[in-house]
Amino acid sequence: MAPFSEPSPTIIEKTRVETSISKPWKVIVLNDPVNLMNYVVMVFRKVFGFDEKKAVKHMKEVHELGKSVLWIGEREQAENYAYQLQRWRLQTLLQRDD
Repeated sequence: MAPFSEPSPTIIEKTRVETSISKPWKVIVLNDPVNLMNYVVMVFRKVFGFDEKKAVKHMKEVHELGKSVLWIGEREQAENYAYQLQRWRLQTLLQRDD
């Protein structure tokens, strides 16, 4: 009689591929009655590296429209920018891009 042997287990490897691309996030600054316009321009230049013209454009949007979208991109970087702006005492929101 032949010795009994168990069948060897079959290994099935499955790899799941992430096909959905995560939506970008917006960094939005809101208007507030506290910060002076030149202060807001200075913060935008320091945090984002904007030139004077671009920083003034965004400051005017904040002042006249109540908010401005300063940056759109990956969530981690958006959170970093929001944190920096909040440290400068600017009211900041993160929002998924549509």
